[in-house]
Amino acid sequence: MLIKQKSPIRSSAITPKDVYLSRRRFLAASTPIAAIGRDRPRPQKLAGVRKSSLSTNENLTPFRLATTYNAFLEFGIAKEEPAKLARDFHTDPWTISVEGEVHKPRTYDLDAIHKIATLEERIYRLRCVEGWSVVVPWIGFPLSVLIQRAEPTSHAYFVALQSYFDLAEMPAAAAAQKAGVTFPYLQGLRLDEAMHPLTILSIGMYGEILPSQNGAPIRLVVPWKHAFKSIKSVVKIRLVRAQPPTIFESLGFGFIANVDPTVKGAKWDQTRERRLGESNDRHTLPFNGYRDQVASLYSGTER
Repeated sequence: MLIKQKSPIRSSAITPKDVYLSRRRFLAASTPIAAIGRDRPRPQKLAGVRKSSLSTNENLTPFRLATTYNAFLEFGIAKEEPAKLARDFHTDPWTISVEGEVHKPRTYDLDAIHKIATLEERIYRLRCVEGWSVVVPWIGFPLSVLIQRAEPTSHAYFVALQSYFDLAEMPAAAAAQKAGVTFPYLQGLRLDEAMHPLTILSIGMYGEILPSQNGAPIRLVVPWKHAFKSIKSVVKIRLVRAQPPTIFESLGFGFIANVDPTVKGAKWDQTRERRLGESNDRHTLPFNGYRDQVASLYSGTER
């Protein structure tokens, strides 16, 4: 019988091969960052962006790593696939509807979305439930802006979000479907979470419009929750009475899905994480380091 000897190195500290290769490509690259993807021959800058006091001062994850190591199941299961398979994803024209338990439902096009509020750069930590993390300068505005404009009714307790899905345009999603993932991708928040100042809709990152693999043309970013809650390529925001169904509650993190290093029995270690671009792992912080801002939203039993 073959007995495997235990490695002295924790699995959480081992950099996956695709991340290692991506980092090598980043260090050796002679082309500008705008050359990523044949549809982006030059940087598509966002103007009129102001800095936010809600940003972290941690070192940014290199652009190339943040845009070539992505979890976007509609464009493949492997982390390097979305950067390749989402290149031809059409994001213009695009509309996003706000509906449900609201007095003023409305559908916005991209031009209206870009003008709805002053754009801010929010440098946020974001942690994947799989144990890797990034620090990204997102550009966007608070989700609360859209919600307030819609004037929620007294029966609006939750916010349900839906991503775009078309298997003809996203054939790589078939692999995730075979693994049991259902599309379109659905996520949700409690209304108080959605209205929190840290919760934003992002239309850009690193000073430019969002790359397709990162959730173009508009995505949610909730920095104190696991990254799977930050739904990409949003087409519908619906205010509802009851807790909406969401993808990945079966992972055991529940609807709330806050970053919590005390979680036991998870498939991946929740006590530590690996920041893309760094060789050493680090301790995971409760609420991903946003405890002071958001802990008051939750009782001791919620995570």
